[in-house]
Amino acid sequence: MTVESREQTSPVPLRTSPTGLETYIAGRTLVSGDGPAWTDIFVQVFSRLKVQHPFLVPAVAEPLVVWVISGQACVEERDLGGEWEANTVRVGDFFLTRSPTPYEMRWHAEGDEPFQVMHLYLSVPLFDRVAEGVLGKAASAMRLRDLSGGRDQHLSTMLELIHAELTAEGQGSRLFVQGLAQTLAVHLIRQYATFDAETRPSNALPGAKLRRAIAFMEANLQEPFDLARLAQTAGMSVFHFSRLFKKATGLSPSHYFIRQRIAKAQQLLQETSTSIIEIGMSVGYSSPSHFAQIFRREAGVSPSDYRRS
Repeated sequence: MTVESREQTSPVPLRTSPTGLETYIAGRTLVSGDGPAWTDIFVQVFSRLKVQHPFLVPAVAEPLVVWVISGQACVEERDLGGEWEANTVRVGDFFLTRSPTPYEMRWHAEGDEPFQVMHLYLSVPLFDRVAEGVLGKAASAMRLRDLSGGRDQHLSTMLELIHAELTAEGQGSRLFVQGLAQTLAVHLIRQYATFDAETRPSNALPGAKLRRAIAFMEANLQEPFDLARLAQTAGMSVFHFSRLFKKATGLSPSHYFIRQRIAKAQQLLQETSTSIIEIGMSVGYSSPSHFAQIFRREAGVSPSDYRRS
C-alpha cells in the first residue's frame, strides 16, 4: 500500500502509460496494486482535489475504468477545442474510456465527503485475448464506447471485489484477481463494444439495421419479446437476423431485450419512487416474482437492494 501526494506537472505528452498518467493529475494516491496478483490489471485509489481546474489528459492504450467510491462531483470533459460536457457523479458511478487522443477535464466536488475514485486499467494482452474469445476476432475489430457517469450494478459488484482484494492483507489472491480481471473484460466487451463502419465484421448486422432494431426494442419494453417483428423491422429473415445480431452485439436478440428491460428498471429504481411492482409491469413483467428473479440474475441483486444501494 502506498500513500503519496503530488501536483500536476508539465509539459503533458499526447500519450502515456497507466503509471505515467497519474503524474499529470493532481491528488493523493491512497492505495496502489502491486505484486504478482496484479499482472493483468493495474489498480489505484485516489483522493482528488475538491476543485480541479482544466487540465490535459494524455491518451492511454489500456482500457480505463474510473469508479467513484466516495463523495459527489460535477465532472466536465471535452475534446480539444470542443464544448464542455458535464456529468454529476456520485458513489457507484463510473467512467469508461479508451480514447486514442488527449482530452480535457475539470471538476468540483460537492458536499463534505472527500472525492475518491478507483482507477482500473486492463492490460492490453488480456483485453486482446478476451476480445478474440468473445468476438472471434481481434480487439481491433471493435472499440469501447466512452461513458461518463454511467451506472452498472454488474460492473460495481466486480469492482467492489477488486477493491476488497486491493486493500486485503497481502494485496489479494493472484488467482482470484486474474479471474476477476478476465470476467471484467468479458463484461466490458459484451456491454460496451461498438463497431464502426470500418471495423464492423462483414458478417455482422449492418449499423443502420442494428440501430433500428435496438430502437424498436426500446420502444416496446412493456410488450412480449417478438423476434419475428424485430427481424421484420430490419427487413431480414428471423434466422439471419438472429445470427447477425449476435455477431454485432455478442448477445442473442432475446437476451439483449432482457438487458434493456433491466437497464430501464434500474433507471426507474434509482430516479423515481415508483413501486417495484409498477416498475416491473412497465418493463413487461406482470409477475413480481418473475421480475425479481430476472432482475437478480442480470443485476446481481434484488430490485429492493438495488434501490437502497
